Amino acid sequence: MQWNFPKATWGLVIAMTLLSACQSLQFETPSESYDLKTPASWQASGKGSQGKISQGWLSEFSDAGMNSAVERAIANNHDLAATAARMREAEYIRIAGQSRLLPNISLSSSGRYSMSGNGPAPSSEAERYGLSVSASWELDVWKRLRDLNQASEADVAALRSLYRGARLSLVASTARTWCNLIAAEQQLELAKITLESFESNLRISERNYIGTGQGSLDVQFGRTNVASARRSLEARRLERDEAARALEILCGQYPSGKTGAGASLPKLKKNIPAGIPADLVERRPDLEAERSRLFATAKRADAARKRLLPSIGLTASGGNSVSQFSDLLDPQWLAASVAANLTQNLYSGGEISNLARAATERNKAAVHDYAQTALVAYREVESALSEDGSLADQEQFLIQEVKQAELAKKQATRDYADGIEGSDILDVLEAQRRNNIAKASLILLRNRRLQNRIDLHLALGGDYKTRDSGK
Repeated sequence: MQWNFPKATWGLVIAMTLLSACQSLQFETPSESYDLKTPASWQASGKGSQGKISQGWLSEFSDAGMNSAVERAIANNHDLAATAARMREAEYIRIAGQSRLLPNISLSSSGRYSMSGNGPAPSSEAERYGLSVSASWELDVWKRLRDLNQASEADVAALRSLYRGARLSLVASTARTWCNLIAAEQQLELAKITLESFESNLRISERNYIGTGQGSLDVQFGRTNVASARRSLEARRLERDEAARALEILCGQYPSGKTGAGASLPKLKKNIPAGIPADLVERRPDLEAERSRLFATAKRADAARKRLLPSIGLTASGGNSVSQFSDLLDPQWLAASVAANLTQNLYSGGEISNLARAATERNKAAVHDYAQTALVAYREVESALSEDGSLADQEQFLIQEVKQAELAKKQATRDYADGIEGSDILDVLEAQRRNNIAKASLILLRNRRLQNRIDLHLALGGDYKTRDSGK
């Protein structure tokens, strides 16, 4: 088939294309990526931190109960399942978007029966059947549709990264909550020991009072401390149950508060491989997602600019209209047409150009979002590295404090029980108070170290389960 267009038509086509091309060139070229400036090493990193980012870090805690809780959370957590569903939704939308590059074909049919009559005249009957096929296809001359498809693919990539980040965050939250539950159970056990100690002091005070008739004030102090210790025990029991409920929610279970944990907090390795700042950009899920979003905004900005260019489409249709149903598929009744059309928007009140400018600004915002997300990520790693070293030093001092407080408590209790001159119940109570505070502080500090170490793994974005080959 030969297409013969008048010369004036070709001239109009060329003029429209040049005009729209000039309009599209008025916009800034969007940025598909952004080069982050990263230092050569972490400022707060210690010796041995410059290797690859730690992988398979969950096993470093050597806690089977923690591993089991994480597996339950991965299998049953509803928030993670919802994130997975949104990821699959985006994938289906991406697949649906591929149809932009393909023809749109539709089939329609019709049938009509009518009967008419007027007075004594015989009635007449008529039948009419129709069948038609139509197709339309936008030629992607400027690759605008391909830009939109690439943007959809980037959306899917971003959601995949967000899913990986959500899974990693869930693992970290479960590990932290597991440690919180152990710490709460240790605080509960310490409260029980404290109550027993105060009850023992009270028995000594009451025995001395009965034997000598002196020390009524000691008895009152003892009874006050016993009541306070019982109240503290109930508070610690409530905290322990709430910690169990938090873990049960993460694991998709009813929050009954019945879940138990181990007796000891996991042990920490001295150093953790933190890699270099550039590793973080390549590995961390939220930065991966921001890079994909940045690319998607660039492609959508390109597509928005290309809407100023003329669009070329092809249409085709074929069909028939017959009075006999048997003739519906008879080729001799077929009528067909093929047409090409060129469309150029000349005026729409600035809608298309302003939408293109908006898309360009959205791309600029994505650049800044990516840069800001990276800065926050760097800060999280630097803070966690710095705190890791500081908490380790604090723990050593606190261990010495606990030892001395325990010795002082034993000495004061022994002196008071033996009736040594100069010793009284206030010395015993003060020694016990300091000992209890030191032990409770040590539980809190060790749990805080674990929390910070988990936060560091999360900030680095290393996988919680799979180790790198050769490690």
